[in-house]
Amino acid sequence: MGKPTGFMEYDRQLPPDRSEQERIRDWNEFHTHMDTEDLREQGARCMNCGVPFCHTGKIIGGMAMGCPLNNLIPEWNDLVYRGEYEEAYRRLSLTNSFPEFTGRVCPAPCEGSCTLGMHDPAVTIKNIECHIIDTMFERGAVKARMPKKSTEKRVAVVGSGPSGLACADMLNQMGHRVTVFERADRPGGLLMYGIPNMKLDKSVVLRRAALMKKEGVDFKFGTDIGKNYPAAGLLNDYDAVVLCTGSTAPRPLEVEGAELDGVYYAVDFLSRNTKSLLDSNLEDRQYIDVKDKDVVIVGGGDTGTDCVGTSIRHGCRSVVQLEIMPELPENRLPSNPWPEYPRVKKTDYGQEEAIHVFGEDPREYETTVTKIEGDENGRVKKVHTVLVEWTRDETTGRMVSKPIAGSEKVRDADIVLLAMGFLGPEQELLRQLGLKTNERSNIDADDKDYKTSLSGVFAAGDCRRGQSLVVWGIREGREAARAVDKYLMKNRD
Repeated sequence: MGKPTGFMEYDRQLPPDRSEQERIRDWNEFHTHMDTEDLREQGARCMNCGVPFCHTGKIIGGMAMGCPLNNLIPEWNDLVYRGEYEEAYRRLSLTNSFPEFTGRVCPAPCEGSCTLGMHDPAVTIKNIECHIIDTMFERGAVKARMPKKSTEKRVAVVGSGPSGLACADMLNQMGHRVTVFERADRPGGLLMYGIPNMKLDKSVVLRRAALMKKEGVDFKFGTDIGKNYPAAGLLNDYDAVVLCTGSTAPRPLEVEGAELDGVYYAVDFLSRNTKSLLDSNLEDRQYIDVKDKDVVIVGGGDTGTDCVGTSIRHGCRSVVQLEIMPELPENRLPSNPWPEYPRVKKTDYGQEEAIHVFGEDPREYETTVTKIEGDENGRVKKVHTVLVEWTRDETTGRMVSKPIAGSEKVRDADIVLLAMGFLGPEQELLRQLGLKTNERSNIDADDKDYKTSLSGVFAAGDCRRGQSLVVWGIREGREAARAVDKYLMKNRD
């Protein structure tokens, strides 16, 4: 512990984001890095507490407590303070396959469980993590790690999202011959097409995939298992199969008018924008155009926020983000104590930009859509909403919403974007393989061996656990790789 009194001497500081006025004019990342000396001070704030909770990775109250990857956070915080970046990178890489991803898009449950956070602002763990890996890439210190052996066992990984990439990376390092099948034209899954470029520049994803390819991982793009590649072929051609297909079946809005022209799922809106950006810098216009249009976003989560930021960059006339849940408090409630993940209100980049452009926060809480009205050509023109109140059902004990009479509202809308989450994995491939699913339609496989109901087939990530965080996807991919390796070595010819 290089600075025992650091947490008392230094305040929490983050590098300033690019200004709203500047960043809404482009698609570049809006986060910046601190200079080295300021970052050293932030590393010094780590208390090296006797029982750190930041890296525990447990689930409490349905939310992660600490880092699911069990990152060795106090160790590399101290190493950054000492200026030993190479060793900090080595310690970080022991547990995290892709810190350049989590350092950008993870909501940092580690910081919510930081011991310092009990009485002062938490250590800037996420920012330090991102700085370590970006610094090492800039120095050319992140090099291809060639496997030291080959088992000649062939493994197919279906899906190149966080769990698929993490699984493929570890299996390759274990000496297995890994092929990653991806139905899109680029690697990354939601990292590529589900998260906008301003949050995660796609060069970061492509850089990591190129490194994995150099290390021996084979990528097959434009390959949709069960459609243009037979599912049975995987079982015949590979010694093991790992399904990392994600939770990609979007939750529909079941109201009158949901089928109208101008109603889109958020995932389609975001993915088409990113593909057009990468293919032609938006010149091919193969995206959903919202310029000079009134945009209504149904869903108050991160995906809804991404839709806000994307719509503003395209020059929408107005944007509103409807959230059925109540507004969160500014500070932790007694019912949400440390070290649980803090359920507090956050104003993210999309809301900041909306406030800058339109003068107000786009979010409207405890509001639900009752009807979408169309014009004579079948296009959206109005959205009908109502306020709701939440009460506890006496029978089930669950919180339920009820409309408030007299709170109805009709608002103009040219585009409606549905950002209400996902119901589970797409089912066709699972049916073709005859896999057992659970009550939530996810692939039935536990988190001990990740085995499905079909011998030699494993599942990891959102298709197994349901819609979750990138950091959980990476963890599941790594753990599934260990389970597959154990299976293959036990069944070695």
